[in-house]
Amino acid sequence: MSLMFLAETVRAYRDRDPAARSNLEVVLCYPGLHAVGIHTISSFFWRHGFYTLGRFASHIGRFLTGIEIHPGAKLGRRFIIDHGLGVVIGETAEIGDDVYIYHQVTLGGTSLSHGKRHPTIGNNVIIGAGAKVLGAITVGDNARVGANAVVVAAVPAGTTVVGIPARAVERTERKPRFDAYGTPCDPCLDPLLHEVELLRTELTELEHRLARLPQNHDS
Repeated sequence: MSLMFLAETVRAYRDRDPAARSNLEVVLCYPGLHAVGIHTISSFFWRHGFYTLGRFASHIGRFLTGIEIHPGAKLGRRFIIDHGLGVVIGETAEIGDDVYIYHQVTLGGTSLSHGKRHPTIGNNVIIGAGAKVLGAITVGDNARVGANAVVVAAVPAGTTVVGIPARAVERTERKPRFDAYGTPCDPCLDPLLHEVELLRTELTELEHRLARLPQNHDS
């Protein structure tokens, strides 16, 4: 990892994580940064045909950080892995610039072929904790993937998806913004949640009406 690449990545962590109090703290204590740095080494070996060395370097990175990044994966600039434990990024995954992902995220494949089988993630994408993005699909620029979502189809640019399987929800703010864990905090943005709340209200009302009905007793 070049000094310029390291410096801009550290700044990105400082900008987006209020818990990061100094550059030195980020360099010493953030496993996502360490994992990306080790990936730089493993990717170098991989691209130059030293496949076993590349895999071994990535294995060491997994052992030290709990983050598994295949040496064949392509990572963009200012890539942030927050918390990081359990993250898996597959061989043919491609990640754009300014992407932010949380722990337990998987960018996985659904095919046994040797070609492209992992996702392509655009610029300025946020992927929430526990989300699974599977297959050779594209997640467009500025998209948001909510926590624990399972994404098996392409996500258009600027779209927020949640649920299993992931589905689009409305965002009141159309400009790119930072959504923690990739999930808008206003439940009214999710039409399904809104419908559930309506049904719950109707059920409560029916229960109250039934309770007020006169009770029939056998003689």
